Amino acid sequence: MRPLIVAANWKMNTTPADAAALAGIIAAASDHPDVIRVICPPFLSLAAVRDAVAGTGIEVGAQNVHQELAGAYTGETSAPMLAGLATWVILGHSERRRDAGETDALVNRKLARALDSGLRPIVCVGELLADRDAGRAEEVVTGQVRACLAGIDPDALAAAGLVVAYEPVWAIGTGRNARGADAAAMADAIRRVVAEMATPSLAESLPVLYGGSVTAANAAEFFGEPAVDGARVGGASLKRDEMAGIVASASLTAAARLAASAG
Repeated sequence: MRPLIVAANWKMNTTPADAAALAGIIAAASDHPDVIRVICPPFLSLAAVRDAVAGTGIEVGAQNVHQELAGAYTGETSAPMLAGLATWVILGHSERRRDAGETDALVNRKLARALDSGLRPIVCVGELLADRDAGRAEEVVTGQVRACLAGIDPDALAAAGLVVAYEPVWAIGTGRNARGADAAAMADAIRRVVAEMATPSLAESLPVLYGGSVTAANAAEFFGEPAVDGARVGGASLKRDEMAGIVASASLTAAARLAASAG
């Protein structure tokens, strides 16, 4: 059975002191051991969050990583620098693609560095509104998956615990919401591609998260889809009650899936 994962992306929010306090509050309010909880704060807050959540079961992730191991790259952070600070990393977030011009080829290089350094990757894919309106959503997303995973050893992906997050860009902060069925259909498409280019076993075990204005109010709709294995949460992850509600919903789903597999 695939795990339920709730990954919080705090983006460019919180100072180290704020982050430590918020992480502690969220850890206490979302204590569900059957859900993998990950907090991805800004780089400056990684150490503070790591210390604040020690012993709580919450894991820590970075929001990005550089494609080189070292060099003259002012302001960047390499995968080896994250040792001891984070065990997860978000790659190819739509805002990185939009604001920093990240391409699938670049995400592919970053993925290789993350795997080399023992980081568990969350690779983000998703279509623009124009793509969906033109009927090309699946084509775009599966193309991103192919390019991001190209040339990567399937055994390395499996060993690292690859996670893919489907984030329809048109559903992020626009007031236009995706439905659970949309996320499930895309999760199925993502696994079909992974089965073709890697192995069926990797595809079957691959957790696919939904990311796109997830809240405590709508999380259950996405988690209720068997193909969806959790959420990558943005703005709502900065609020204790929202995160507590999302993780509680994931916990209910995890319990239901366990019961179904046992029965």
